[in-house]
Amino acid sequence: MSLRLSTVILPYRRWSEGGRSAWVRAEQLGFHTAYTYDHLSWRSFRDGPWFGAVPTLTAAAAATDRLRLGTLVTSPNFRHPVTLAKELISLDDISSGRITLGIGAGGTGFDATALGQEPWTPRERADRFAEFVPLLDRLLTEDTVTHEGRFYSAHEARNIPGCVQRPRLPFAVAATGPRGLKLAARHGQAWVTTGDPKLYENGTPEQSVEALRGQLEKLSETCAAIGRDVTGLEKVLLTGFTPDRGRPLESLDAFVDFAGRHQELGFTEIVIHWPIQDSDFAADEKVFERIAMEAPAQLA
Repeated sequence: MSLRLSTVILPYRRWSEGGRSAWVRAEQLGFHTAYTYDHLSWRSFRDGPWFGAVPTLTAAAAATDRLRLGTLVTSPNFRHPVTLAKELISLDDISSGRITLGIGAGGTGFDATALGQEPWTPRERADRFAEFVPLLDRLLTEDTVTHEGRFYSAHEARNIPGCVQRPRLPFAVAATGPRGLKLAARHGQAWVTTGDPKLYENGTPEQSVEALRGQLEKLSETCAAIGRDVTGLEKVLLTGFTPDRGRPLESLDAFVDFAGRHQELGFTEIVIHWPIQDSDFAADEKVFERIAMEAPAQLA
């Protein structure tokens, strides 16, 4: 199977000052999907401009025709399934069925406390995620939903006419733990990983490959346990968080070597960050564009 190449465009630029042009250029370069982060603020960008994911994707849908669009990732940190479902159905309609929802359990960053709550423990994040995903699945596939849960409720929530994509838009579930992998196996059309975070600082690329191999094996075992063929699940690697860091974007050959090794593991989609100078995602824009245009053919 040919390897899909996608990108992440962080929402840090005004639409009129480079925001729109990046999404248009992503389509021109032939990326399979252009994602954005769904955060209220993020790491080193906290004290600078940062725009909302849903309005950004809505504008991107209007500015493009073929490019798939999505989040990497949305989480329960500041989202509720009922309101999120309404926004996603609207996005799917505006884009004529080009939306993918990347979804994860959330973390302990700025999003975790922005609404005034205490950060959730890892167990509570997992508990909420386990309720959030199935309810969102129902909201996107059923006209009317009533649900009384431990964390989330819906009372005759109506979502007519539903998604353009049937039975609903695809979920790309980010997970590495056993409970998250079960959600990916049961509800996901794709599975997302960033690798093993413990290896980022002091690990090696070889150790990272072995860690990813282990994650893929666990995903396969989880799918088998519920009778699902793991080959029907897309496997997505969001780059930039493995020990390789930015090295794969230093040249076309470096990227093809990196992507090829991960394609051999079983990954079907590689996601690279749109270059942002003076950041962890700094890269030569000319090299980045050459990778976008030439690497997929070499990895076919």
